[in-house]
Amino acid sequence: MTHLDDLLASMKQLHPLLIDLSLERVERMLAELGSPHKKLPPVIHIAGTNGKGSTTAFLKAMLEAAGKRVHVYTSPHLVRFNERIALAGPGGAQPIDEDALAALLQRVADVNAGQSITFFEITTAAAFLAFSETPADFLLLEVGLGGRLDTTNVVDKPALTIITPISMDHADKLGDTVEKIAAEKAGILKRGVACVTARQTPEVDDVMETEARKRGATLIRWGEHFEAFNQRGRLVFQREDRLLDLPLPSLIGPHQIVNAGTAVAAALELGIDERSIATGLTSARWPARMQRLGSGVLTREIRPDCELWLDGGHNPAAGEVLARTMADLEERSPRPLVLIVGMMGQKDAAGFLQPFAGLARYVITVPVPGAHQPPQLPDDLAKAARDAGLDATAAPDIAAALAISQSVDDGPLRILICGSLYLAGHVLALQDGHETQSN
Repeated sequence: MTHLDDLLASMKQLHPLLIDLSLERVERMLAELGSPHKKLPPVIHIAGTNGKGSTTAFLKAMLEAAGKRVHVYTSPHLVRFNERIALAGPGGAQPIDEDALAALLQRVADVNAGQSITFFEITTAAAFLAFSETPADFLLLEVGLGGRLDTTNVVDKPALTIITPISMDHADKLGDTVEKIAAEKAGILKRGVACVTARQTPEVDDVMETEARKRGATLIRWGEHFEAFNQRGRLVFQREDRLLDLPLPSLIGPHQIVNAGTAVAAALELGIDERSIATGLTSARWPARMQRLGSGVLTREIRPDCELWLDGGHNPAAGEVLARTMADLEERSPRPLVLIVGMMGQKDAAGFLQPFAGLARYVITVPVPGAHQPPQLPDDLAKAARDAGLDATAAPDIAAALAISQSVDDGPLRILICGSLYLAGHVLALQDGHETQSN
């Protein structure tokens, strides 16, 4: 293990719970560090259930195309922890150097002196130090979980907030109805700060309107103030005062129209020009979001005429958009679809898999290595798939699952690995020939 890995492992022992939503511990920690969260570049704070990462990627690319220096904070990481903290640089934001990150974490650990604090809180404090000490024009700050009590919500005056589509997820932490979850996400709304909201259900829209009035925030809502749609192979964005004819987004899937349109609305609020917006739409990259895997260790395990795709989607809403994306691909280029699925224990497996009934030829379930919390057992997940109307079997690992996939049909296959960001990180590490890193 590297020094960074040792530090990260020790920090996981500082609090008994991985997730313990509160602001008290991190506020104490940040005060002892000199309040770096009050010395950040202008912050765009981003919450939501689905689409946070893609919306962030689009907005980052638009801002950088306009010549802006951009920091980015996301979670979880896929392969290495330093992916979470991307610092502005001459060639665009890049993951922080691991030695520099280790030095920052040591500074934070020394100040904390063994006091109780969660892993996400102490690592976010280190990220704020990095962002406050490196010049940039903007910080794209993604919420970890929820919003109201999320560690990132110590930023009390962001330049803009964004709320991406909200659906059921983390019900044990955020509430057992979509309205309760929406109220938690709306906790990032701030008095006098505009909030761009993506397309939502009517129930979520009602909560957003109520919370915005309560908090004194201005909503810029999809369907009321702006909308976007695919028209003849172009992204058409319409606002009350303007109409933009833009290229389709680089990220694949009909749901990316919503993410891209939300990012366009945010970019316009930040004063970004149309040419930079168009460039950002076509240049955005976001691993494990409908990513077609090219040459690598795993693709060599399947026939050359087979496609291998990867997506980290893991809740019922993600299952719906993934199934829709696969159906679109099937319509353009028919071939049998095989799912390789691994999921965390608290996720709604049946809800995620049900949209694939009648679309996927076969499901192969696998364990999820390197996750903080227990994953679903492959046998249990295979049963959930069968209960959802899908043929399924369990496999001990990705290599075995790929081998099984090759017997589903003699012709070209479309294979999608999905169900967990932890699994996606494991797959990317395997594809590149690296050992799986702890997530």
